Amino acid sequence: MSARVIGAAAGVVAVLVITSLDRFAARNANFVLVASDRIAVLAARSAARDAGEPRGSAGISSGGAPWLVAPAAAQTPPGNAALPRPAATPRTPDGRVDLSGVYQSSPKRGEWDPSAPGEGGGPQNDPPSLLPAARQRAQELLNRRSIDDPTAYCLPASGPRMTGVILFPIQFVQTPGQVVIIYEYMNAVRIIPADGRPHPDDAEPTYQGDSVGRWDDDTLVVDVNNFKEGNWLAAGIVSSDKLHITERYTRIDKDQLNYEAVIEDPELLAKPWTVRRTLMLREGVRVREYVCAENNLDPARYQEYLKRPSLFMRSPDQPQPR
Repeated sequence: MSARVIGAAAGVVAVLVITSLDRFAARNANFVLVASDRIAVLAARSAARDAGEPRGSAGISSGGAPWLVAPAAAQTPPGNAALPRPAATPRTPDGRVDLSGVYQSSPKRGEWDPSAPGEGGGPQNDPPSLLPAARQRAQELLNRRSIDDPTAYCLPASGPRMTGVILFPIQFVQTPGQVVIIYEYMNAVRIIPADGRPHPDDAEPTYQGDSVGRWDDDTLVVDVNNFKEGNWLAAGIVSSDKLHITERYTRIDKDQLNYEAVIEDPELLAKPWTVRRTLMLREGVRVREYVCAENNLDPARYQEYLKRPSLFMRSPDQPQPR
């Protein structure tokens, strides 16, 4: 297990646990049952950040989900000094934009961004337009403190969620006919044909879906379908097997790769949901081994918690701690 995994994976779980339909979990972080000091620290930070913020009228807030931060321009250093002009976008010998490199989901250029999840800054995306049944299910799952989240059981998620995990790097390997995306988080790999071919007829439902790509000028457009039912797109937001995602990867200069995903699911969403993320090149960083199942004590703890549901389950009507 890599050095980044120790203590960091708990941070991801903390973000998933404290995300709520109305920021309730973030403001009531003292109720979150946690298994490490790292999670407790992140929960306290989130509670402090959200203190005094109004309840969102849309019901579901993206504020607790760090993977919903939109692309941001280059960060201005202290003193408002101008940043050096970014280097040109790398290209392959045939003139195609080259996505290859190791990136971090962060709006900050330069070296590795050590920010805790959600501290990266930048504008927030609009919340998803959930259908009534999906909204009710999301609240029920969050009342169970997201213990049903498949990632707690070491199962991979779809591209939009995996791409936004700030704590772990993502590597792109581009060849003339395909792009390979390697996520350190969950040790997941996607092999994407980039020649415009259709989805294969024998594709089976998977956690990350079946991906096929094509080039639209300098943007790699990836069509993803054939998902397993039950994919968590965010805390409590669970897809059906009709989930369809269109991803766009655009490298605008040497450092910055913009990511956009349009998510469609007729059984979950009233209209398409667009999420965006900024990936920044991290030279000298490498993808390391991530073994989620090693020392994963969460499932056993969850079963113990459920033996006393009155102490574990939460309700939006709970009084806030003093």
